[in-house]
Amino acid sequence: MARLNKKYIISIILLVFICGCTIEQPLSGYTVKEEKLITLKEITSEPIIYFCPKDNCESVLNNYINLSKESIHCALYDLNLDSTLDLFSEKSKAIDVKIVIDDNNKYVNVNGRGIIKDNNAQLMHQKFCIFDNSIVLTGSFNPTRNGANKNNNNIIIYNSQLLSKNYEDEFDELWNYNFGTGIKTKNTVLNINNKIIENYFCPEDNCKEHVIETLNKAEKSIYFMTFSFTDYDIADTLIEKRKDGIEIKGIMEKKRITMKYNQYKHLKNNNIDVIPDTNSATMHHKVFIIDDAIVITGSYNPTKNANENNDENILIIHDKTIAKKYLEEFNSLWNK
Repeated sequence: MARLNKKYIISIILLVFICGCTIEQPLSGYTVKEEKLITLKEITSEPIIYFCPKDNCESVLNNYINLSKESIHCALYDLNLDSTLDLFSEKSKAIDVKIVIDDNNKYVNVNGRGIIKDNNAQLMHQKFCIFDNSIVLTGSFNPTRNGANKNNNNIIIYNSQLLSKNYEDEFDELWNYNFGTGIKTKNTVLNINNKIIENYFCPEDNCKEHVIETLNKAEKSIYFMTFSFTDYDIADTLIEKRKDGIEIKGIMEKKRITMKYNQYKHLKNNNIDVIPDTNSATMHHKVFIIDDAIVITGSYNPTKNANENNDENILIIHDKTIAKKYLEEFNSLWNK
């Protein structure tokens, strides 16, 4: 009996160790439904963030390609970095390398590399790679010469099998020519190292709805950096939050602010502090920072096509440390 009790006690201790970790809940005003949480804590490293062009994003991506031992699966809107193309070709001789690109891209089947193009009128606008089924790289970065060396972009990298599974599921859909559609993401809210990460894919998960829901819960501030901004509902959400006394500041790509449906004038005319960027190339971020504590990033621009037609992804990251880094990037562009 003593022996049985000992085994029982050991089992309880293990159960508490695995499942009883305290989840860092989102800050005031943010709630996550418990039934959507994956409560098994992963032992992972902290996420890594880079900003192009001040960080060498080409070397960052190439390093992860080089280190991969089993597989590399990438969905990339655009791709023309010679060093990256050469690495894909070399790695494909030894491991599983598959790449999906938009049909506007001119590279096809380079040196036997497994690569397909989308076949739809919508954009395959994704910008992510999964390495060895465990590391996800995403953000606004296209592996192009301008994307790496001139444009303002961000990369965020997670070492997480849970998050990788979401992106692998999305990749499988694209690889099987399911463009502009898909099955809703099963595990949209994850607990990774006691930090809550929300992960959605457009159009199946309605990214716009989750962006508006997050913006509506702001209690202090919303800062944004957007390449293309045409969504009237998201613009009106910012205007209403401004009326509630929330500080709103935004930077928008200057080459697009005069385009049809762009919300720059609408925001400006409703007392939103919004400015055009000063990069002579392109300010390519798709970022919202809420209350210095939440970051929305990914491939998704706040536009109708991004939400309803294109293949896109977003992360909503509840983490003050990460928010601080994105805020530093915002301030550096704002002060220019």
